[in-house]
Order: sequence, then structure tokens, then C-alpha cells
Amino acid sequence: MPRILRSLTFRLALLYLALFTLSIAGLLALVWWFAVLEPLRLVRESVAAEAVALAAFYDPADPGPLVDRLALRGETPGEHHGLHALVSADGRILAANMTRWPARGNGDWLQFELDEFEMPDGREREVLAYDVGLPDGARLLVGRDIEELDDREELIANAVGWGSAAALLFGLLGGILMSLVVARRIEAVSRTARRVMSGDLSGRVAVRGTGDDFDRLGETLNAMLARIEELVEAVSRVSDQIAHELRTPLTRLHADLEDLAAAADTPERRLLAEQALREAVELQATFDALLRIARIETGRHGNQSERVDLTVLLSDAADLYGPAAEARAQRITCHIETGLVVQGDRNLLFQAVSNLLDNAIKYGPGGGVVELHGRRSGEAVEVGVRDHGAGIPVAERGRVTERFYRVPGGGADGVGLGLSLVAAVAKRHGARLALEDAAPGLRASLRLPAARTGRS
Repeated sequence: MPRILRSLTFRLALLYLALFTLSIAGLLALVWWFAVLEPLRLVRESVAAEAVALAAFYDPADPGPLVDRLALRGETPGEHHGLHALVSADGRILAANMTRWPARGNGDWLQFELDEFEMPDGREREVLAYDVGLPDGARLLVGRDIEELDDREELIANAVGWGSAAALLFGLLGGILMSLVVARRIEAVSRTARRVMSGDLSGRVAVRGTGDDFDRLGETLNAMLARIEELVEAVSRVSDQIAHELRTPLTRLHADLEDLAAAADTPERRLLAEQALREAVELQATFDALLRIARIETGRHGNQSERVDLTVLLSDAADLYGPAAEARAQRITCHIETGLVVQGDRNLLFQAVSNLLDNAIKYGPGGGVVELHGRRSGEAVEVGVRDHGAGIPVAERGRVTERFYRVPGGGADGVGLGLSLVAAVAKRHGARLALEDAAPGLRASLRLPAARTGRS
């Protein structure tokens, strides 16, 4: 739900709801003005004019003419029932067709309600009256029944209240439903993209055949993915052909240089032959490493996923590189927890750990210690290799996983492919490679998702 509420579709639905609500509010305001305010203004003008005209007939010595006119006004049929009251200065009611009225206020206009029990015809009244003070202190009230206008105003107010609540509720529900539908279609595209990024170039976006925008987008993406798959396959075929064509000459070159070194008749020639042999071995190792990295990154290494006992794998790697460490008067110390299990490719993980150990031995000081750690960390398993050498400057750590990149002044042999392969293996397993300052030395760690418990 939080993802839906943050989605663009939901925000657009809210925006449309706001515009729709403002439009309805504007329309109802216009209706209110035409149906209530304007008729009420006309009633006020009419009542005020009547009150002024009737007040002109008042004579304190003989109020009879005004009383007669008020009686005639009350009996005249019309759209609005005429209401009136004439009260003398001493409080006597001289003429009235309503049972009560408010006391004199600060203004000239009075608005009050008379229920059905207070009217002769048994009808409820909403009265708008103009209060005129006569010269001798008498009081003349001239009013009209505006019950119909009051009912209209109440009806419009209820329509605004309930309509706004209903629009808000249905708008929110509609926005959530639209967001769910769109989110599912987007998730289908994202799922295909993640599948392709993991190396499976056969992934395609599902098309429903409705011909809508998402179908057209899916068809375009599928055409693009098909073209990318063709290009990658073409590059892969060329790479495999190159690998096949070069492997045999390199092997033959290696054998010929061995024969040349063995048949050299002078120390100088033997030294040159051995140097050329070492270059050929390094060239073949570089070629194999590049080919392995390319296969891992393009997903052509194979999808060998199994439960790997990392505790055993780390111990085996430490045993394998023990002699290399001893050759530099170093020792490998292991701090490995038992029962570390991950899901992945055993050979690739072993190669990654081996490369980290090889780098630590190569760049650590002679007579030093290389530390190998394996431990649980929440829902992950963390593998760490630490040396006590010069480390890697912070500015260079972002580039050391690039192919053939070597830290300036590193002072050790290598072509700069070790960490590139580790990074490729980490990406292949959804792991995170971190290079941190160990003060002194460097700590390289791989954070791998732990395998789920139970049967695989």
C-alpha cells in the first residue's frame, strides 16, 4: 500500500479528484447563487419597497388606513405569503397575521422561524421581515415567507457535503484500483528487466493483446530485447571462436618455448627463452581470466545454483593458499563460523575467495598475517579477507574493479583482473563487494544472501 500511495498513477488520480471537486464546487456555487442568493436579493428589494410604501400611509391619529392595507396585503395571493405586524408605541397589536416576532434588533432586517403550530394554516414559515420604526414610536414589520429558499439552501448545502464526501471516497478507491492495475503492468515490465539483468536474455514482457499503451510498450521492449539477444549471441559466438582459435596457438607457443628453453645452448638464450615462457603463461592466464569474466557478466557461465557449505569452502581456500603465504613468511588465520550456507555456484565462489586471498598475500608485507573471516550477519553471510599492507587509497577504491586497472605505485605483479572477477562473481550472486580501510591494510568483504533453511 505505501508503494501504491507513492505511485504516479495515484498522485494523478488525486490531482484529477481535486480538479473534479473544484469543478463541482464551482458549479454548485453557481447554482446556489442563481437559486438562493439572487431570489433572496429580489425578495429583500421587494419587501423593503413595500415597507417604505406602507409606512407612508401611517397616521398616528388614525392608523385605520394602514391596518386596512395590511389586511388586504395578507389576503392577496402570490408566490410568497405576505406577513406583517403593526404594533403601537405602547405595545398594543394593531394588526398582525403572525403570532410572534423578535424584539427590535440593531439592523432593519429580521429573519426568524415560525413553526406549524404558530400559523393559522398549519404551515411552517421562514420569515424575512423589514422592521420600520414609525415617527410616534410604533413598529411596522413587513415580511415574506422564504421557506422555499431556505429549503433550497439546505438542499444545496447537503449536496455539497455528501457529494464531496462521496467524491473523495470513490476518488480514493478509484485511485487505488487504478494504481493497482498500473502497478501490476509496471511490475511485469520490471520483473522482465530484472530477469534480463540477471543474465537471462530470453525474458520477454507479457503482452495481453488489448492494444493499449502497455501492450505497445511491451511490444517495443520485446523487439529491443530480441535485438539485444541477437547482438549478444553474435558477440558470444565471435568470442567463442576467438577463444577457440587462440587457445591452440597459445598452447603450442607454450610448448615450443619449453622446448626452446630446454634446448638452449647458452645461459643467455636459456634466460630469454624462460622469460618468453613466463610471458606466454601470463598471456594465457590473462586470456582465460578475461574470457571467464565475460562469460560470468553475460550469463554464459551457466546457471549452476546449489546449496554451498561456505564453512568448508573457506577452509579449503585457506589450505590451498597456505603454501603461497608461507613462501612469503606469512600465515593465514581463519575465524570461520560453522554452518554457513549460501545458494550459488561453488566454483565461482571459490574463485572469488581465492582471488581475495591471492591479493592479500601479494600486497601484504612479508612476515605478516592474512586474516580470513566467515560469519553470519542478519539475513546474510559475510566473508572477509584482511591484509596488513599499504591498502588502497579511498579515491582509487571505485576503480580497482575495472579491468586492467592497477593502483599507481602498487608495487606488485598482476594485470588488474583479480578484483574484476570478484566483482563479476558478486554481481552474479546478488552479493555486495566492499573495500574498507583496515588501518593498516585493506579489508575486502563479500556480503552474500544466506540460503533459506529447509529442503532446496
